Amino acid sequence: MPSTTGTSPSPVTADDLDRAVRLAVAALRGVPADGWEATAGTLEWSRWETVEHLADDLFSYAVQLGPRKPPLDGHVPFAWESRRPGGPANSVHADRDAGPEGLSRVLEASGALLVAMVRTLPPDVRAFHVYGVSDPEGFAAMGIVETLVHTHDVVLGLGLPWEPPADLCARVLARLFPDAPTTTDPWTTLLWATGRADLPGRPRPTTWRWHGEPVRRGETPGA
Repeated sequence: MPSTTGTSPSPVTADDLDRAVRLAVAALRGVPADGWEATAGTLEWSRWETVEHLADDLFSYAVQLGPRKPPLDGHVPFAWESRRPGGPANSVHADRDAGPEGLSRVLEASGALLVAMVRTLPPDVRAFHVYGVSDPEGFAAMGIVETLVHTHDVVLGLGLPWEPPADLCARVLARLFPDAPTTTDPWTTLLWATGRADLPGRPRPTTWRWHGEPVRRGETPGA
């Protein structure tokens, strides 16, 4: 479990994000070659589209932090495109001819961009997100949540093992979901907080959002 000082959780780091992406890439290599066009979990996207969406999330977080003066009132204006009605609108699309291994490389490369941005930027940098202006730590935590839960979506129903480390889940819960319970299993709690699992005695959220706003250590996110 993460170390704490009083009520202050340890921060989410670039190393945490790198760890999440590496674990996801390894897990996704278990998807059978004929399984990529099937629907991912409860989503309306295929498994291939879901990984493209995840890569696009990581890329978009990285470029949002990239300008010398990151925007505070909107996205960096990359063009988004959906390849089919109902599909995810992405700036990042993997070359289908490169196959699943190429898709994994796209995911790994997008993750590396965000890892590098989080690792090198000072903590006082701020950039726009639809859930609130955030800092590099916040974008790292968002990237981890996207990575963990969308990998869950992709491997669901395939019998592939996917249970991210408890300390990683606990750190992002503390950073982005301050109202989530702290006495339950962190991975199950993260799935619950994102509407993907049940917790005893608690209704599953039908809508959800995280608290990405920066916090001072010792304060509660979203307070």
